[in-house]
Amino acid sequence: MAFYPQLILDALKHVRYPGTGQDIVSSEMVDDNIRIEGNKISFSLLLEKPNDPFAKSLVKAAEQAILTYVGAEAEIVGNISVNYKTQIPAQPEKLLPQVKNIIAVSSGKGGVGKSTVSSNLAVALANAGYKVGLLDADIFGPSVPKMFGLEDARPYLEPVGDRELIRPEEKYGVKLLSIGFFVDPQNAVLWRGGMASNALKQLISDANWGELDYFILDLPPGTSDIHLTLVQTLAITGAIVVSTPQEVALADARKGISMFTGEKVNVPILGLVENMAWFTPAELPNNKYYIFGKEGCKRLAEEMGVKLLGQIPIVQSICDGGDSGKPVACDPDSITGKSFAELAQNVVEQVDIRNATLPETQKVNVTRK
Repeated sequence: MAFYPQLILDALKHVRYPGTGQDIVSSEMVDDNIRIEGNKISFSLLLEKPNDPFAKSLVKAAEQAILTYVGAEAEIVGNISVNYKTQIPAQPEKLLPQVKNIIAVSSGKGGVGKSTVSSNLAVALANAGYKVGLLDADIFGPSVPKMFGLEDARPYLEPVGDRELIRPEEKYGVKLLSIGFFVDPQNAVLWRGGMASNALKQLISDANWGELDYFILDLPPGTSDIHLTLVQTLAITGAIVVSTPQEVALADARKGISMFTGEKVNVPILGLVENMAWFTPAELPNNKYYIFGKEGCKRLAEEMGVKLLGQIPIVQSICDGGDSGKPVACDPDSITGKSFAELAQNVVEQVDIRNATLPETQKVNVTRK
């Protein structure tokens, strides 16, 4: 018996779509790609959208209709495909697909030791066995090169696939990039906001960061175009806000928290870090002198409903480490080294909790009218 397209269509008129009760031919659900090769018949069903609950049953019903009304010798089983009028939109390619967690370290004001915390947190995480990257995003006041003793470093390009990418410096187990590697350290960086933002994007997207467990972003103090650029460029896992116990610093820390948790940005706060929590003389390691006030960040954390991740004391070795290019976290047995090791452990725990209980952060989309 010879098969022909109209015979196929007449048979399929007996199949009704459960969602509407209408037959699939008059509903234009049979695509115009019917092929007949001897006894083999193939065509596509055209459904409105993916994940149609009736897709499988409709294919079975169409197969049965062909066998019943066209002929039992028709080879139809397995030859009906399903296409969709509305396609699932393609997901944009993730900018850093090998980076598991992106952590922004911020402060409401300058001078609270944010870069010290960022650098030592990165080293402490590396000491714990994690793959860590640190981006000095403080475009106008880069300090990471000094803290890691890399003032003279000049990263070069390396071929990666069909691209040439910036090769981050690496020290103490941390991959590092800073705008300080590319400018004269003796001169101030005088850039307009757009230039600074573009430079930062290049350090993110045109660098060979590779596989990282934690990518630490050392942000500029306050709120600026740089912060907006970052949340538009990267899906940040969570933010850490650094403050001292002083009331004036805490007031700015509140603003920093509200910036991240605002409706448009919506980046989870992993917690607060109280830097300069107390002064401990090296010769009197058990003594604590609260020269900037006592437990101000602890009270703020309770007030804002966030975690107090750590309290970092002032010890002379912090200043010495920053100036010598060897962060104090490199010595995990020191007073401050232990504080940063504890901070790193708390950060890992909070990131795990955040990832288990909250959806993935989305990049911020800004529309201009």
